[in-house]
Amino acid sequence: MRAVLMGPPGAGKGTQAQVLAQGAQVPQVATGDILRRAREEGTPLGRTAQSYMDKGELVPDEVMIGIIEERLRQEDAKAGFLLDGFPRTVPQAEALDRLLQQLGMPLEAVLLLEVPEDAIVRRLSGRRTCPSCGRSYHIENDPPPVDGHCGTCGAELVTRTDDRPETVLSRLEVYRRSTEPLKTYYQAKGVLRAVDGVGKVEEVTARLRAALHD
Repeated sequence: MRAVLMGPPGAGKGTQAQVLAQGAQVPQVATGDILRRAREEGTPLGRTAQSYMDKGELVPDEVMIGIIEERLRQEDAKAGFLLDGFPRTVPQAEALDRLLQQLGMPLEAVLLLEVPEDAIVRRLSGRRTCPSCGRSYHIENDPPPVDGHCGTCGAELVTRTDDRPETVLSRLEVYRRSTEPLKTYYQAKGVLRAVDGVGKVEEVTARLRAALHD
């Protein structure tokens, strides 16, 4: 499997990417994880990325592509990979295509998780997080055993800034502007597979696996 998993914030990409990658026995290449690893290992590209992040700036596309190339050249990626969190824009997708062509590892599929915006707002704005132990709950799907307090340590739960409805709507607008054009790009290449992302985790996983084998 050589694939990309796309979708709006709150669509469940991280969870699904982990399940799919484990099932296919290929690495889940999450950009946040490989950035952290590159920084920890002190690679030249990792240090370059750190210099931008220290200033609160976005890591340039050419640096990100270089870091992804380092990851995809590792032994465990030769059998395949699942990209999670990259590309986010058409220029990044074009650069990724050039890289994969050089490596002889063209994409087989781009999986797009589709979730209605109102469902995403409910998902994210319903999350409650424990500031003490980090445990997460959801007021509808996974409520805490004690109202408003963590069942593990008893601390009062909070709503993260990122999960407030107005912030979620802003994040969705950014997604529409920058990432949705990728749908057209990958549709033209014939590799886009849209998948309904609403339902239980295992239901969505089954749909994604079926789409991979279409």
